Amino acid sequence: MITITNIKRVGSDETESVTIENGLIKGWNLPADQQDGGQVIDGQGGTVAPALIELHAHLREPGQTEKEDLASGLAAAAAGGYGTVVSMPNTSPVVDDPATVRSLIEKAGGLGFARLRPAAALTKGQQGEELAELTYLKEAGAAMFTDDGRTNENARTLRLGLETAASLGMVVSVHAEDATLRADGVMNEGPVSEALGLPGNPASAEAARVARDIEIVAGLHAQGIEARLHIQHLSTARALDLVRTAKAQGLPVTCEVCPHHLTLTDEALRSFDAIFKVAPPLRTQADADHLLQGLKDGSVDCLATDHAPHTRAEKERDLLDAPSGIAYIELAFPLMYTRFGETLGLERILDLMTAAPARVMGWPPPTLDAGQKADLVVLDLSTERPVDPAAFRSKAKFTPWAGESLKGWPLLTVVDGRVAYQR
Repeated sequence: MITITNIKRVGSDETESVTIENGLIKGWNLPADQQDGGQVIDGQGGTVAPALIELHAHLREPGQTEKEDLASGLAAAAAGGYGTVVSMPNTSPVVDDPATVRSLIEKAGGLGFARLRPAAALTKGQQGEELAELTYLKEAGAAMFTDDGRTNENARTLRLGLETAASLGMVVSVHAEDATLRADGVMNEGPVSEALGLPGNPASAEAARVARDIEIVAGLHAQGIEARLHIQHLSTARALDLVRTAKAQGLPVTCEVCPHHLTLTDEALRSFDAIFKVAPPLRTQADADHLLQGLKDGSVDCLATDHAPHTRAEKERDLLDAPSGIAYIELAFPLMYTRFGETLGLERILDLMTAAPARVMGWPPPTLDAGQKADLVVLDLSTERPVDPAAFRSKAKFTPWAGESLKGWPLLTVVDGRVAYQR
């Protein structure tokens, strides 16, 4: 039994306590005789909320553990306030067989950090040609199907995958980018790429692929097949407008936006520092503003980090050769709250990182009611702390926001009724 004292619920200044027993929330403000014999944790006046949910993280296991592994990645997630993480399957080997899914779930369950819900590859080897064994992957515990890390160039295969996933009640998430339009682009195509003499990745690469994928969903919808398409790391204004139109037509299309596409722009690449190289690339301030508006009006369904760790040596290569990706799962909430707390409000940011991802997946909405699963985070919304990459639980101990003062840091994360992180 655990009782967390000296905490406040969102929107309240009243100090309360919550008691947890057998993985569930036993109740709030219980009398002392119902708390006897358990651990008592001082919540330090923090604000309590459901633990965050991450739909898009690269944990690099199996086969790429020099970048990250389940222990470091899920510990980093817990430190960031996350209770559940959906890991991407573009590992070595690719997560495209049921045995690997079961192995990952079993290993993660014994670590005591955030809960793992692995995604499985939509196609064998993520080659985009032949569907993986989707039924068996679901039975093994796969949370969604995706070829993230690659783009789905074969439209017919994607259509078959969406149709099959629909019959299983599963979501297909996509890296919506036309590889032929992207070509060898290493940053957003525009005035900055032209000034730097670097190959650009045009906004049309994303928009064209979003349009194609939505048309596939529309065709299935017309046949009465509700294929659920989730578009990952949306980065452009044009693509978001296409999603808006799809939603207005009643199509089962959702999308996520990442904090790095809201807080950084292609201007950062003037440094020639590959720490800013991501896929899709950082876009313009106009794109970032449009995405923020989408968070306000509900066109964007949820936030996700696309946590993508690499070794320091890899990210110290030049922009042409360095891999794409930023790792920052443990500072995503403080970054969003510090930058956009006044613009979006605390409740909206929390919804985008808790209930909204659950809605995308069709999972029960997380609550802090008695009798519910004890997944919660206690947040310090007032104390500013500098970002210290050396203290990251992730193996990727570098970040674009190093030294920036942020507030909203997690003090405590509880997953399945056990302490997964405590500052």
